Amino acid sequence: MTPPADPTSASAPSSTPATAAGDHVYDVLIVGGGPSGSSCAYWMAEAGWDVALVEKKVFPREKTCGDGLTPRSVRQLADMGIEGSLAGAHRYSGLRAHAFGKVLDLPWPEHPSFPSYGYVVTRHDLDALVNERAAKAGATVFQGTEATEPLLDDGAGRPAGAGLPSCVGAVVKDKATGARRELRARYVVVADGANSRFGRALGTNRDRSQPMGMALRGYYTSPGHDQPFIESHLDIRDDEGSVVPGYGWIFPLGDGRVNVGVGLLSTDRRWKGINTGTLMEHFVNWAPKEWELSPATCLGPPTGGKLPMGLSVGPRLGATTLVVGDAAGTINPFNGEGISYGYETGRLAAASLGEALSGDGFAALLRYEDRLEEAYGLYYRVARAFIRVISRPELMKLCVGTGMYSETLMSWILRIMSNLIRPDETGPAEAAYRALAAIARLAPEGI
Repeated sequence: MTPPADPTSASAPSSTPATAAGDHVYDVLIVGGGPSGSSCAYWMAEAGWDVALVEKKVFPREKTCGDGLTPRSVRQLADMGIEGSLAGAHRYSGLRAHAFGKVLDLPWPEHPSFPSYGYVVTRHDLDALVNERAAKAGATVFQGTEATEPLLDDGAGRPAGAGLPSCVGAVVKDKATGARRELRARYVVVADGANSRFGRALGTNRDRSQPMGMALRGYYTSPGHDQPFIESHLDIRDDEGSVVPGYGWIFPLGDGRVNVGVGLLSTDRRWKGINTGTLMEHFVNWAPKEWELSPATCLGPPTGGKLPMGLSVGPRLGATTLVVGDAAGTINPFNGEGISYGYETGRLAAASLGEALSGDGFAALLRYEDRLEEAYGLYYRVARAFIRVISRPELMKLCVGTGMYSETLMSWILRIMSNLIRPDETGPAEAAYRALAAIARLAPEGI
């Protein structure tokens, strides 16, 4: 519930270890320059470590996302000294919830660790900003460079608790020239996103018993582009008009555009056959008319992807390797938010890596799992229990439909779903969460 640990307590020595001439070995190699990779690179470089990051695209680049930054994301950006660069982005104050004929405006709650506002900013702009921050902190960034395969230390043993082999770098390819070379490091961070080809090459897999999200989004022009609330529709429907487990969103960008999308939870076979493209068309046609969404205001075909959730991907560590962000399936199952958890897990990994490089070795990498469990373990178990409930249409209608009649109750739900429970007080939302947590500790995990 609270911000991740500060990794700067394990700072680099005044000089990095000597390496053979012409055979440079970085302290850390990070594969992927999205939120988790760039965050990890920033915190490692800020602490003085010799960090390299490889990103197959060249910033700025397009990235499919809802573009909404919650207070958790804003906190991480502020800690990296970037929030001031968002002055031109659209700032919003809360969530407007629509469901079953009811509408509620729910401001972000006051919290001792997080701001009570968020931003909507495209990943095209945001990811370039964070990656540039990492480079300015001292990280060596290779853009347009793809990590095609891991370099393994075949002679190294695999200590107890290391689910992945010992990785000592990567073969990388310059996308412009096709030239290949090796980049070597003492430790490697896997941060190449939800599809994580590099992670799969090392042996990561998604637990298919856990929920998977699917999302589709597009941009539209709209007179509501500067609304003070992001909008969420909690009762999206399929071809037959039945409510499905997911939600639709309209996020104002403040520049004449809105980000419009649908997210669906593929929790069991009843929902696996739903076409998200058709679901998107229904949502656009059904959205409130004041947004003026239509094929005529659409700025291009929608794009989408899969969202591994709730720490559903593993193993997340090896003898010299940590897996972060979407590559580790860290998306919040409650709401599909992934950006803040990318920033946070990148920072958590940096904390463990700093300790490892300072002399603790593999024991420090094991603490990464402890940090993940402390930060998200119980919360994600609660979220998975919630998903099992909303996957049943009759229960979803009962829960959401009832909640929409009480602004107070929905405010509690917003605080829980956005992971903004206060550690310093015992209010109704905190009490409700503790009750859900007690149930989640006892409930079986099966869907």
